[in-house]
Amino acid sequence: MDSVNALDSIWQDIRVSFRILRKNPTFTIAAIGTLALGIGANTAIFSVVEGVVLAPLPFVQPDRLVVVRENSQTLHREMSVSYPDWQDWQRSASAFQQIAAVRWFEYNLTSPGAPEHMNARQVSAGFFSTLGVPLILGRDFSPVEDQQHGAPSVILSNRLWNDRFGGRNDVLGQSVILDGSSYTVVGVAPAGFHLNAPDADVYTPLGQASPLIATDRTVHAGIMCIARLSPGKTLSQARADMTVVQTRLTQLYPASNRGVATDVVPLKQEIVGDVGGTLLLLLGAVGLVLLIACANVASLLLARSVARSREFAVRLALGASRARITAQLTVEGILFSIVGGGLGLVAAEWAIGPAVALVGRHLPRCENVGVKIPVLLFTFGLSIAVGILFGLTPALGSHLRLQSALKSGGRGVASGHHRAQGVLVVFQMALTLVLLAGASLLLRTIQNFWRVNPGFDIQHVITFKVGLSPTTKTAAVTRLAYQQLTERIRQLPGIESADLTAMVPLTPTGNAGPFLVGSQSPTYISEAPRAEFYWTGPDYRRTMQIPLLRGRYFTLEDTTKSEPVIVIDSVLARAYFRDKNPMGQLMTIPHWGVTRIVGVVEHVRHWGLGDVDLYTQNQIYAPLNQLRDEWVPVFYSGVTIAVRTPLDVAAVLPGIRSVVYGSAGSEPVYQVQTMRQVASDSMAPQRFPMVLLAAFAGLALLLASIGIYGVLSYSVAQRVPELGIRMALGAKQRDIFAMVISHGLRLTLAGLAAGVTASLILARVLSAFSNLLYGVSASDPVTFCALSLLLIAIAVLACYIPARRAARLDPIAALRHD
Repeated sequence: MDSVNALDSIWQDIRVSFRILRKNPTFTIAAIGTLALGIGANTAIFSVVEGVVLAPLPFVQPDRLVVVRENSQTLHREMSVSYPDWQDWQRSASAFQQIAAVRWFEYNLTSPGAPEHMNARQVSAGFFSTLGVPLILGRDFSPVEDQQHGAPSVILSNRLWNDRFGGRNDVLGQSVILDGSSYTVVGVAPAGFHLNAPDADVYTPLGQASPLIATDRTVHAGIMCIARLSPGKTLSQARADMTVVQTRLTQLYPASNRGVATDVVPLKQEIVGDVGGTLLLLLGAVGLVLLIACANVASLLLARSVARSREFAVRLALGASRARITAQLTVEGILFSIVGGGLGLVAAEWAIGPAVALVGRHLPRCENVGVKIPVLLFTFGLSIAVGILFGLTPALGSHLRLQSALKSGGRGVASGHHRAQGVLVVFQMALTLVLLAGASLLLRTIQNFWRVNPGFDIQHVITFKVGLSPTTKTAAVTRLAYQQLTERIRQLPGIESADLTAMVPLTPTGNAGPFLVGSQSPTYISEAPRAEFYWTGPDYRRTMQIPLLRGRYFTLEDTTKSEPVIVIDSVLARAYFRDKNPMGQLMTIPHWGVTRIVGVVEHVRHWGLGDVDLYTQNQIYAPLNQLRDEWVPVFYSGVTIAVRTPLDVAAVLPGIRSVVYGSAGSEPVYQVQTMRQVASDSMAPQRFPMVLLAAFAGLALLLASIGIYGVLSYSVAQRVPELGIRMALGAKQRDIFAMVISHGLRLTLAGLAAGVTASLILARVLSAFSNLLYGVSASDPVTFCALSLLLIAIAVLACYIPARRAARLDPIAALRHD
């Protein structure tokens, strides 16, 4: 019986709430709209956090999948795995049920269909079974195929299978031509299979990679090792097992493995990387927006509760309990918060697509982002919690005094509500300052990045790649083909210079290798110092306009038949030749030999405009024309052509394509971008949160401005008789105007004080935010002073209309006001 009465009461409260909301359309629209903004923003960000950080990987028992890494203890840096080490792990590590290897690679497909550049993965046998991903057609690579001189085999991506073979089931056994060689199709990957960006178009056996990679323990050529823990084995046990295995390898191969340790981390942690901290930071920031929205709506509810105080007093006088009134208010709050949450969910669904499209290539697992069941539950739970909070706000904001409410029509409770509204305004201003500070500090970081001298001129440089021709087989033919191609490009109208490079600065790819000053060979290569190696053509320095500090750069005479020469950067010169002239000094480069320094150039910020890499700042430039023949296929497969031209991409690219296609129609031109775009992309870790924080801060600023305007308008309306008395006693319009403005400024200044304090505390606690900054401190006084002045100015504008209305009151009418 009690449960039936409770249901009847709830249903009655719902009907009454609908009537009340219909009677106050302005209030209803304002409250629901504010909630839709706050809940919608939170839903959108939570959908990203859920898809990227919280959702499990789409593999069988994903919590059992780990990545095994190699780390240089000497250089304090993670390294990719050497192929021979991985083979030994596969044989010796008992903590893993299966262990596979994968390497990012590129091919150029020329048949079937038109030439196209392919993103590829070279994978070991059992790669798909290790992940627990069944192929929709065919099989995984066999151990016989996954070795030198094995049968060239390929597994197609689902996209390529549909595009080039029409999704036909008879694709197995057919051939595709990759880099001029025929590969037999043995399988097709399932639709939606993702490991990490960019998605692969084809998969080939890793064991068929260049023998230089497959047989040399000192070569770390971008191989990633993925393993599945054996049943009952834990992460700590796997780490201990790998320590034993690696210690044994160090004893067997001290020249290559001394100082090399291993680590085992969850696969999801490896894929998500540092972006997880940034996303959680943004989730916290958008939570502040919701709090501001809640404070705004709570202020509206407090104002409305004063207007309804006579109603509440009458209901109390007729025997209603405070609990019954509180229940009614709670139902009202839940009702419009659910409606606001529904609208916010629609807005979030609409916004997620464009947002992911905008930042997707910088966001891991972006394909997993969407409005799914966990997101729906989050939105529903958030709406209910907010609704309950709103329902309790009027009841807790003041203590109803029955007699005063009945006698004064509700004015007896106004002062309590007014104080509560003032606290809410201070709260909103404080949180708004926190968000504005975060966005402003990241904006200043971006501005500082653009002021950085990268060591070369990023203006008017276009980079692109050209696929190796199928007829390019020998090292000599490869060199000649690219020399002729670059010479033809230099002849195009508007081209000032052009040349080749195996590595482009300001990109996340590196080519670090050991070196030694002098002509002696290192005893332990793993403990030798490292430098980033730029293998370039002779005109590369002029194309990039890297300042030459000493000596010369390469010439066409620097070939395999002449003395090996290198150019070092200013950082390496200061570190190793501080007290002597580096010109003519000898350096030993493993896998190449003794070389002579012929020049010194300015340091180039390779790892981004912030250049905060702790691995190595040393840079060595070596001539591509002196690259040993056996290394030519490895480096030229990913070589980039850099072009300096005042023309834009649209104007110069047709001429470049005509030159490339004129020599051989099977050479695709791809990855076309300007160096300014490359520099801009290097700021993605800062730009992504900056844009979102700026949007959140703008929304918060709008809500806070509306909040302070509403509070002062309400205050003026409640104080009309008092203002009339003041004016009757001689107060002038400017005195009334100043009084209202000063009231708003007091609230603003209190909010600013709280906001600055909160910002400084959060800056110390949130290391993820501090790591995003460059050239500016998280407690930068200039930023906080400028933002404080901005908020004061906006607060004055928000106070202006209520202050002007108060100053224009008619004293006689005000004294008659009830």
